[in-house]
Amino acid sequence: MTTISNAQLPGEAQRPSGDPLWCSECQTDEHLIVESIEALHPPQDGLVDVSYTCVECDNFYAHPAGVHDVAGVLNRHGQMMGVLQFGGEYFHCGAPMTSLSSGTSSIAGSELGRHRTIHDVHLPTRLLHCACGFQMEVPD
Repeated sequence: MTTISNAQLPGEAQRPSGDPLWCSECQTDEHLIVESIEALHPPQDGLVDVSYTCVECDNFYAHPAGVHDVAGVLNRHGQMMGVLQFGGEYFHCGAPMTSLSSGTSSIAGSELGRHRTIHDVHLPTRLLHCACGFQMEVPD
């Protein structure tokens, strides 16, 4: 594993490196929006699993990355806020969303043609609410 020296870390501490947050099509990190951050399994100091989207070209990426690199994108001025999944919680407007209710959502089936049918699917879900009024339904 390669390490990069970081003057912001105490002493001679080294920062672990994962893959950088980068759009391979736009060749920049300027348009990235972090979608989710999860712990690696097994855990590795200073690294997380991150998924993100480039809002310029709509490419999606997911891979291990350094916590400092992810924080750099999240703390960028002008960062557009959407919904961020972090540690099993969903955040909107910078605060964790609360569960309003739980239930079941269904996706209606349809016929695809000769003897092929997609059956109705029922998923357990919960309705999340943000203090700003934003709501969304997620699988439970």
